[in-house]
Amino acid sequence: MPSISRARALAYTVVLLVALTLAGRVAFGGEAEPAAVGQSVALDVEEAPPRELVVHVAGAVLQPGLYRLAEGSRVDDAIAEAGGARPRAALDLVNLAAPVADGQQVVVPTRGSVSATGSPGALEPGATGGMVHLNSATLEQLDELPGVGPVTAQQIVDYRTANGAFRSVDELDAVPGIGPARLEQLRPLVDL
Repeated sequence: MPSISRARALAYTVVLLVALTLAGRVAFGGEAEPAAVGQSVALDVEEAPPRELVVHVAGAVLQPGLYRLAEGSRVDDAIAEAGGARPRAALDLVNLAAPVADGQQVVVPTRGSVSATGSPGALEPGATGGMVHLNSATLEQLDELPGVGPVTAQQIVDYRTANGAFRSVDELDAVPGIGPARLEQLRPLVDL
């Protein structure tokens, strides 16, 4: 049986590649230019629309209520959706850069509604309500929680910055300095 020369084998390969390229153009409408060797081909891929979050904005805003925001929105975006802050709003007590989470309540305090401890939302002994919101609380508000000092408060803020908004109060267990016992102590005092 005669063997095929290297040149003839190369010629057959080239003819086969040309035939496959032409067949591909016919099969796929012939609109795309074939990519040169080493070039990447961009595909038209539709990206999924961003997930929508529902956030409750309350307190010193012009139009309190429920608002739908795109995933990745910040507290500042939620306040803007609610018509902006009222003139007596204490925006310096709100972390405007904090990311919002689905189901979160963003409360904008008014000047003068600050508790005796000096920060809104901090619980005084015997106080009712006034939950500390993990996703929007300031360092000072977190520091005032029982058993949470300045170092642990900073750890909570650092965790929130690195991992995004808390999705559950149980996530506090992942913060250095907060174990199961401390989590149970904080559970009735914090929310999202």
